[in-house]
Amino acid sequence: MTTQFMRDLLTKREKITIEYKECQNGIHNDVYETVCSFSNRYGGYIILGAEDDGTPIGINRNMERDMKRNFVNQLNNPDKMSPTLYLSIEEMEYEGKLLLWVFVPPTSVVEKCSGRIFDRNEDGDMDITESPIQLQNMYNRKSTTYTEHKIFPYVTENDLKMELMDKVRNLAKSKKPDHQWLGYSDKEIMISAGLWEKDFSSGFEGYNLAAVLLFGKDEVIRSCCPGYVTDAIYRVRNLDRYDDMIKVNTNLIEAYEILMEYIAKHTSDKFFLINNVNTSVRDLLAREIVANIIVHRDYASAYPAKVIIEKSWLRTENWCIPRKHGNLMSDEFTPYPKNPLIYNFFANIGRTDTIGSGVKNLYKYTPIYSDGGKPELFEDDVFKISIPLNVEAANEVKEMNTLSEREKAIFNMITKNKTLTVEEVMAEFSISRATVFRDYAKIRKITGAVYDKKTGEWSY
Repeated sequence: MTTQFMRDLLTKREKITIEYKECQNGIHNDVYETVCSFSNRYGGYIILGAEDDGTPIGINRNMERDMKRNFVNQLNNPDKMSPTLYLSIEEMEYEGKLLLWVFVPPTSVVEKCSGRIFDRNEDGDMDITESPIQLQNMYNRKSTTYTEHKIFPYVTENDLKMELMDKVRNLAKSKKPDHQWLGYSDKEIMISAGLWEKDFSSGFEGYNLAAVLLFGKDEVIRSCCPGYVTDAIYRVRNLDRYDDMIKVNTNLIEAYEILMEYIAKHTSDKFFLINNVNTSVRDLLAREIVANIIVHRDYASAYPAKVIIEKSWLRTENWCIPRKHGNLMSDEFTPYPKNPLIYNFFANIGRTDTIGSGVKNLYKYTPIYSDGGKPELFEDDVFKISIPLNVEAANEVKEMNTLSEREKAIFNMITKNKTLTVEEVMAEFSISRATVFRDYAKIRKITGAVYDKKTGEWSY
């Protein structure tokens, strides 16, 4: 931990991965609740000796040894933390004050504190012990077993729409003229795609959930995966409800086509020359977002996936098992397959490309379609995509990421006066304190400027 890194942490408000605790003379019980919640979510930093706003006040130096010893003892006490944790708490001299800090990594199992289960939500530790839905979501998130591998030993070919195999072969042939599936029987394709498998721990063998989702008859899918549904909503005139809506709960092969047709029905097509070929960019974007909500959703959750078409935006939502929290950028995105069997099947029939290419294609084609707009991708329990459909929406995105004339003027004042006060800005522009803070937040986001609450100085 460097002084600069600590300064960066303390200048940020408490959030899903940062928590401040005063704890000047001892470690309070709620510290262990935060350890539990961080373990159960994304992990994070706990800093002892700081007020809720990040102002460092230090701890009692005479209590340092006892605090560190008690912290370790409690984490190794099964009555306090279960499973027990091995974490070390570190000390740091910061601007003449002694701080203690610890980084809590996420764990692969559900952590309990005093028999209670805590989850992190924004800047709070939430006791979800009595919340069965949230508990189930947590266990699903912690699970190392992909839901799609669940075997249904009593599902037979009569429960599947095997007539779709002709379509599968044609799509595979279009993808690769000499595709190996062309010479396989229906059963051999299912085995090759991993849709028929044997669980060597239980001895069960048969069609798995991926097979049911890809080929199952509607009633079979409802029985094996009752939470599966995708809501397609068109909302332009009736903003309170919708102008058109369908519920898609059929097999994934046909669901893909239904959702593609729905987007084509309610959005305008735009053709552009790409590599000297007249190409529908709308269809390219639709392909990526439909493939995402089919391939990368968490089918263990009953949260319905959504495709929402508005006047200026195309948005999607689907429950997922997140690996990070926040916006996904094309140059920092590290992809991983959430449903490898379904992903590989769609890749074989040409409905998705290499893992991670979808994010790159959204960043590549959205500016072409919307005349300069950029997609917004946000990963959390609910994965969200927003695509601007026209120049107005593109300008809205641009405005959100561009300083206004007043904000530029304030930033110019900051560069000339690192100790610029809120009162000086209020007087200069005749604006309220709340408006100054909103401008400051946007300036920090766009320019990377940092305000040190302790010294009262800006750095950038």
